[in-house]
Amino acid sequence: MQNFLDIDQIEASELRAILDQASHTKKARAGLTRGALDVEKVLEGHMVALIFEKPSTRTRISFAVGVQQMGGESMVISGSEMHLGHGETIADTARVLSRYVDLIMIRTFEESTLLEMAEHASVPVINGLTNRTHPCQIMADIMTYEEHRGSISGKRVVWVGDGNNVCASFIHAADKFGFDFVFSGPENLDPSLSIVAAAKSKGTKIELISDVSVAVEGADLIVTDTWVSMHDSKAVSALRHKQLAPYRVDDALLTKAKPDALFMHCLPAHRDEEVTSSVLDGPNSVVFDEAENRLHVQKAIMRWCLLK
Repeated sequence: MQNFLDIDQIEASELRAILDQASHTKKARAGLTRGALDVEKVLEGHMVALIFEKPSTRTRISFAVGVQQMGGESMVISGSEMHLGHGETIADTARVLSRYVDLIMIRTFEESTLLEMAEHASVPVINGLTNRTHPCQIMADIMTYEEHRGSISGKRVVWVGDGNNVCASFIHAADKFGFDFVFSGPENLDPSLSIVAAAKSKGTKIELISDVSVAVEGADLIVTDTWVSMHDSKAVSALRHKQLAPYRVDDALLTKAKPDALFMHCLPAHRDEEVTSSVLDGPNSVVFDEAENRLHVQKAIMRWCLLK
């Protein structure tokens, strides 16, 4: 039994094994309908709890479909439907859930909720997203890059915009997969200094370059995300738009990267805000491959958690 909490906590060889398994499973499903079961029903007889304190499209559907394809059953629970940290401690909830299910995936706000759940559960816990990190997304992103361009090792990955939770997991991955990482955005939206410092201390090349035109020069991959969180106020939203407007990914910016540079966005995208429709729908964009690969990677993560 093994938790999947953050990329920086897992050995590089184990992360590579997860990606190899995801690719194998994806190829094995060629020609099958979405509801068909995998040949190897790893989750047969298993029940998986999918907990969502935050709304979700891709995480919710990809995990639910993945569990079904692997022969298991899932129950989707919103934060409002359970006593998660209100009326009952998270520790007690974890202990109770462990008596009912074989695996827990939680998409929550505070990292402390995830960590307390993992500490007190006696079944594996998967980080479906916290305010600090989003490791499942970045595993899918790396799988997608390597499907199109081969090994990501030694490549230049440029993050444009807000140094948020997805950005943080990319920095974790830079160390494990051996690529260079560049952040370009307003200084007040820089990624976590502690995460940057930890990566640099391991020899990872991390650069913070405020001039986005300079940052994307020679990029193999450009990544962005929404400027505004689903829970931000109107005042915060207006400020973010003003600060981040110079960091919109458009065709002119893309031409400064390598000609074959890929573009990624974890979605949902606010078209013509953080990225123009011409880039999102253009030949360099792999956003829908990226979204699909959430399914295959998360299936491999669930397998790893149970069989490790």
